[in-house]
Amino acid sequence: MNTAKVLQQDLDGKETSGLVKAAVSGWLGTALEFMDFQLYSLGAALVFHEIFFYGQSKAMVLILAMGTYGAGYLARIVGAFVFGRMGDSIGRKKVLFITITMMGVCTTLIGVLPTYAQIGIMAPILLVLLRIVQGLGAGAEISGAGTMLAEFAPVGRRGIISSLVAMGTNCGTLAATAIWALVFYTLDRQQLMEWGWRIPFLSSVVVMIFAIWLRANLKESPVFVQEKEKNIQVAAATDHVVADDHFLSMFRSRSFWIATGLRFGQAGNSGLIQTFLTGYLVQTLLFDKSIPTDALMMSSVIGFFSIPLLGWLSDKFGRRLPYIVLNVMAIFLIYPLLSLIMEPNHGVGLIMVCIIVIHNIAVLGLFALENITLAELFGARQRFTRMAISKETGGLVAVGFGPMLAGIFCHLSGSWWPIAVMVMAYSAIGLLAALLMPEVKDRDLNLLTDAADLHGRG
Repeated sequence: MNTAKVLQQDLDGKETSGLVKAAVSGWLGTALEFMDFQLYSLGAALVFHEIFFYGQSKAMVLILAMGTYGAGYLARIVGAFVFGRMGDSIGRKKVLFITITMMGVCTTLIGVLPTYAQIGIMAPILLVLLRIVQGLGAGAEISGAGTMLAEFAPVGRRGIISSLVAMGTNCGTLAATAIWALVFYTLDRQQLMEWGWRIPFLSSVVVMIFAIWLRANLKESPVFVQEKEKNIQVAAATDHVVADDHFLSMFRSRSFWIATGLRFGQAGNSGLIQTFLTGYLVQTLLFDKSIPTDALMMSSVIGFFSIPLLGWLSDKFGRRLPYIVLNVMAIFLIYPLLSLIMEPNHGVGLIMVCIIVIHNIAVLGLFALENITLAELFGARQRFTRMAISKETGGLVAVGFGPMLAGIFCHLSGSWWPIAVMVMAYSAIGLLAALLMPEVKDRDLNLLTDAADLHGRG
């Protein structure tokens, strides 16, 4: 009986519990990351201008808040390198325990930071420091969770099972948006600015404790265990240590650049639609704060159906086709939808529907496909490292600096059209990557070569 059959039998028996724990662990980790993402995004858009950036103009406040947000993304790429390499050498489980702890503690500590009124310039400095440490952990969190779950999931169902990790984005976004909405509805302005803004960040401790406990009881990935056993056998037979591929070889891999392009499209759209557009509507166009927050909350609820549907479709029709369709839709729909959103004579209902549609297509839909697609693009030996760095390289520019650049462009032009142009550009990059990508559905994850390399196709 060959190794693949043995692993499949284990999965059908005792490894089933490992799959369940990996799925729940990945879901919780992603939920915590996107809870932090949305907690900070809405905080930056709605209240941080008075708490941490007091005394600046509206345009400068939005740019500074988005720049602080971007500082976390600079740290993410460092975390992707450090923890990605660790994940490929010491194991997925140990690294995922470290990253979830770093993320959770930093998110909670934002809730106890002193304000600008209390300690002056040190307040935003401390905020930046927490965002950097949080970014170090987040840089490998989703990639590690996606790698772990893909390596546990059975062939033919990887898309639908891996969509559970993507569902974490939904749960995190929904929870954060709901908490902010509850705070806005129950507290008056003075209470909100004095202490109410801390509640959303402090509440994340519940998710953190449960996620840390689950990670402590997680089993190691069967693909990683098999790869290490092979290395031990080879080393024993040849009296030589099996060397990893050189780190710089990833930059010669077509799979790496394809994965980076796929991530660039999704992450860029996420930063613009979930982060910048919310702040622009509230601070520049003076929309009621409940309009974008309620729209994103409803969109997240709809995502409970759209995300697993796309995961299932990718199991049926492959990973390329859904990527191509979603990016094309984003390119052609963004301008007319934004036109409807920005028109002051349109009702609140229509505005919210437009936000929901573009959010589900250009953000949630693409993320539903991302984790499993990138995991299948890379070979077993450096999957964690290459997946993490490709995701964070794409995210660094697209998400880390995209909202800040959008703020500058909108301020200089005095209009909203730069948002539409940037979404089109991000989606076009994602579309190009999807067109260049080989079909990777149900690829053998024990293969060492990357899927787009000459000898790694299939």
